[in-house]
Amino acid sequence: MIKIKYCLVAAFACLILHSCVVLSPKKYKALVAERDSLSTRTGSLEDTVARLRADIMRLHHEITDLQGTYNSLSDKYNSLNSSYNATSTKVGELSSDLKKREARLKEVEDILRKRDEATNALKNKLQQALLGFQQNGLTVDIRNGKVYVSLTDKLLFPSGSIVIDARGKQALQQLAAVLNKEPDINIAVEGHTDNKKVVNLGQIKDNWDLSVLRATSVARYLTEVENVDPHRITATGKSEYQPVDTANTPEALAKNRRIEIVLSPKLDELYNLIKQ
Repeated sequence: MIKIKYCLVAAFACLILHSCVVLSPKKYKALVAERDSLSTRTGSLEDTVARLRADIMRLHHEITDLQGTYNSLSDKYNSLNSSYNATSTKVGELSSDLKKREARLKEVEDILRKRDEATNALKNKLQQALLGFQQNGLTVDIRNGKVYVSLTDKLLFPSGSIVIDARGKQALQQLAAVLNKEPDINIAVEGHTDNKKVVNLGQIKDNWDLSVLRATSVARYLTEVENVDPHRITATGKSEYQPVDTANTPEALAKNRRIEIVLSPKLDELYNLIKQ
């Protein structure tokens, strides 16, 4: 800026020397005033330049800071975008898996609904077929999706015997007529006793023997006489350990001495679905 001043002064001096005219005091004063004005304006320009340089430096710093902020935000955006893409992929996978599970759940619910419908229909058929025996210790009910036909021992066997009497055979004949029309029903014959010890029954040593032998007597009658498919039947003895009444009264003991024929629809379709 000092150089600019010198140049202006020199130019002004040259202008004066170049001129061959002798300046009047008035013109001289005017020239001096013009020189002073130029000097003032030059100083103002120098201040402006200094401010502009300071502004440029400040803007450089701001640009550097903004560039750093931008880079940081860009990195965060890229990271978030990667996380979003990964999350979106995971959500898609979970959504697809959820749809599959919902489809399988619907299949299971449909199968269970069909099972319940079949069970209720079977119960109604049995109640109609065995209506004449329900006052002689026979009951039909549904438990855990299965039909239970419960026959007290007095309906099937003479006291202490494992040989089915005529009344019992008649009841089993009516039952077999229904079962032979329902090939998709599994049959479990369960023998139950009370908790009184077995005495003077020859080959029958205890309640285990009595419960098992009575169950197998019923199973044999159903398969050998009434032609129920033996592949559908299992026979088990429960002895005294699953009483329906824990009281020690004659009525409770009579309830516990029973044969239960447990009927359950085949659920191969459901089992195959669960294995998938």
